[in-house]
Amino acid sequence: MRAPRPKAAIAAVAVAALAVAGCAESDRGGSGSKDTLVFGVAGDPKVLDPSLASDGESLRVARQIFETLVRPEEGGTKITPGLAESWTPDSTGTVWTFKLRSGVKFHDGTDFNAEAVCVNFNRWYNATGLMQSPDVTPYWQDVMGGFAKNEREDLPPSLFKSCTAKDATTVELAFTRPSSKIPAALMLPSFSIHSPKALEQYQASTIGGSADNIQYPPYAMSHPTGTGPYKFKSWDVANKTLTLERYEGYSGPAAKIKTIVFKTIPDENARKQALRSGDIQGYDLVGPADVKPLQDEGFNVLTRPAFNILYLAINQKGNPKLADIRVRQAIAHALNRQALVDSKLPPGAKVAIQFMPDTVEGWNPSVRTYEYDVNKAKQLLAEAGATNLTLRFHYPTEVTRPYMPNPKDIFELLSADLQAVGIKVEPIPLKWSPDYLNATTAGSAHDLHLLGWTGDYGDAYNFIGTMFDRQKDEWGFNNPELFALFEKADKTADQAARYELYKELNAKVMEFLPGVPISHSPPAIVFAKDVTGVKASPLTDERFSTAEFTS
Repeated sequence: MRAPRPKAAIAAVAVAALAVAGCAESDRGGSGSKDTLVFGVAGDPKVLDPSLASDGESLRVARQIFETLVRPEEGGTKITPGLAESWTPDSTGTVWTFKLRSGVKFHDGTDFNAEAVCVNFNRWYNATGLMQSPDVTPYWQDVMGGFAKNEREDLPPSLFKSCTAKDATTVELAFTRPSSKIPAALMLPSFSIHSPKALEQYQASTIGGSADNIQYPPYAMSHPTGTGPYKFKSWDVANKTLTLERYEGYSGPAAKIKTIVFKTIPDENARKQALRSGDIQGYDLVGPADVKPLQDEGFNVLTRPAFNILYLAINQKGNPKLADIRVRQAIAHALNRQALVDSKLPPGAKVAIQFMPDTVEGWNPSVRTYEYDVNKAKQLLAEAGATNLTLRFHYPTEVTRPYMPNPKDIFELLSADLQAVGIKVEPIPLKWSPDYLNATTAGSAHDLHLLGWTGDYGDAYNFIGTMFDRQKDEWGFNNPELFALFEKADKTADQAARYELYKELNAKVMEFLPGVPISHSPPAIVFAKDVTGVKASPLTDERFSTAEFTS
């Protein structure tokens, strides 16, 4: 699930397209209806087409509507069948053959088949204009790189090459080289398979406006059409509710609850009170201090495995002093990360020593670590001639993230640590989207900032490669040797050899120290006392179709 990526200011798009939204609350039949589950979310979805999404709330909705060729195991990260029953590579590792499920239909009644898969991949690959903006197709660019015809010089060649429908239930995906991302990355909601008829009917690839004022098409705002257990019903923007209904033609086990309503309640305390009053039957991003009280009250609190990283990013371009490794080391030694974990994060959180959790192959127990040491930090600053250092420290407001439950509190602790070693801190709080994300992942106005990452699938490249495999404005450094090693790892087909390269990369990253890994945190999700059936996912891939009321 993405956070650290530039976000253009998104216009309120196609108001007419949203006119289909009816008041979702009217479908509930009152608080406590056993046909309807109302789930509190921290923010509105940005868009309903997961091909164009990177925010967690958009992807949460998409996971209920759409399916992918492969998907994560329930409650885990391993690859399991989705719309494809099996998949095999050729001897070169560049051509993958997927055998598809038969008898599957899209929500509009059209058939799912190999041709539909190719329509989707060709849509992404042949994208033009604003569809090539990193704000519009972020995951395609993270995984596949570029397009059939790149319109920007900074885009790399495409990893994807072609899609061939061999017959109705056999599709062949060809790539330009072997990659560690395939097939695991195809689990991402952004590679969901859409109805070709709906894509055409509702102009799914017609992106209007400009890079700073993106206008999404009708499909992306009010006509998402997949094969999943729920189908889209309405989005009442004014009342901050989005309603899904059970898809009666679903090819798998039918959803147990007829209607799911996602209700936006930005304040975590307000979500908690709404749960206690029965206005909602669940919510995400439970505050660390609320986990035990809610458990004691009998609510079903599910703790996800910690599959994330919170980090302090250091921008070497923003301040020349930060290009000095001694200054970056001083910052690392100045931070009392254990105190932060103990006081501000939920039970089970732990200090991170590299930019990925130890549950992912390639984690290296022998990386260089930076223990809390005030005197060492002061010594390094003196050696670097940086005893009068002032740093602009950005932190987000109006947001809760799985890896960062209380940004202001975390900022205040880390800021106090930096000031204790003589670093002056200029605090810069900004609203999460789009201000904070724009400010910290583009340009050079930031020196330090808090961000993080929740893994999308169980491969090390999805953590460290996403952050450090090429030059990015968030970090402001150019390290060709490191970038070349990432490219080598990604092309290495042999798993054991690739894992060793990941270990080497983790060691090199922690020597170079582009930022400071802070913590891994197990975020919690909670449901009402009489709601069961949902299994917590480290990828935040909870399946609402298995939820049910017990009374």
